[in-house]
Amino acid sequence: MIRLISLVSACLFIAGMVLVSTIPSAQAHCQMPCGIYDDPARIAELKEDAQTIRKAVTSMQAMVQDDDTDPLLGFNQGARWVVTKDQHAQNIQDVVSYYFLTQRVKAVPADLSMPGHEHYVQQLMGFHRILVAAMKCKQTVDIANVDELDKAIEAVTAWY
Repeated sequence: MIRLISLVSACLFIAGMVLVSTIPSAQAHCQMPCGIYDDPARIAELKEDAQTIRKAVTSMQAMVQDDDTDPLLGFNQGARWVVTKDQHAQNIQDVVSYYFLTQRVKAVPADLSMPGHEHYVQQLMGFHRILVAAMKCKQTVDIANVDELDKAIEAVTAWY
């Protein structure tokens, strides 16, 4: 009986480790004060994710217009494109939140003797624009939302 309990415990442990290892994590650097930053790489990552979202949306639109597509295959491919689109939009939100907003955007109080508050507010507005655009890309398959995401990312690129 003890061997059975040990075997079940070991199986549950292994299953738990497999489950934990498959949980997606943001690759937006760490939250240690290491001082190692690669802003151009993070911006390039945002742009690549946005490009993937655009590919997903245009591919889904093309599938809907193609009368020769097998409906079941189209459903399968459409579902896969939706998952891909949403994963890349989530990655954008994670990089913006965990890397830029928490590590790179430095709070500057609205004190008249302290310069930089206006730039701080502009950064918050710029990154908020990206977060909202990524959210709308998850919610829809409207290419206008992807266009807005591209513009929002481009707007913050000059800072980095």
